[in-house]
Amino acid sequence: MVCKLFIFRHAETFDNSRDLFSGWRDSGLTPKGLFQAQKIAQQLKPHQIDYAFTSHLKRARRTLEIVLQGRPGVPVFIDDRLIERCYGLLQGKDKRKLENENPDWYAQIHRGYSLAPPEGESLAMVDRRVTSFLEQLREWLKQKPGNVAISCHNNSIRPFRRVFENLSIAQMCKLESPQDCATIYEIHQNESSVDLSKGNPAELGWEGVVLSRRVKLATDPLNLLRVYYL
Repeated sequence: MVCKLFIFRHAETFDNSRDLFSGWRDSGLTPKGLFQAQKIAQQLKPHQIDYAFTSHLKRARRTLEIVLQGRPGVPVFIDDRLIERCYGLLQGKDKRKLENENPDWYAQIHRGYSLAPPEGESLAMVDRRVTSFLEQLREWLKQKPGNVAISCHNNSIRPFRRVFENLSIAQMCKLESPQDCATIYEIHQNESSVDLSKGNPAELGWEGVVLSRRVKLATDPLNLLRVYYL
């Protein structure tokens, strides 16, 4: 049995258009972003979608809503292991200004793996939480096979690509994913007699992680993702 994953980055936001570090800020889609989301929807129109996952941030949710237009009844799960990397105290700051002030430090913060910005996450921390999501999804699909749409972010999409494209850490760090198309991967599963794809989210029983909207920084004591940082 083959389950397809349709993984895409959210479309352009106002923070993206202004070249700001967005992170856990809840920036909305621009008109260009709405058009990009429609392009993803058109790309995936020929494919069946049985389940969908996204973070709680509105840019990812809105992109997914557009992709799922005309597909009533698809269960949607919020799981913040898919959320964008928290850039901590850099959130809302101008990327180009920071790069000009300290280019070496900026390069490590922006595209390094292990260094976290002040009160934020490193890409290694994001990698661990997304890998946990993927491992759970693989096991879940053995019991509930189906095709899955995943609306995520520029940093949370990197671990998916590392795994499915067999990339090194260095290669993953250099990735820049488009905002107007999905990448399609396949998970080959053993046959299962259980198929609950017509059920509702409560019946399907996905155990995800959802952050309080009051949590703005990775160092916040209410940050439920901290378990993956160890």
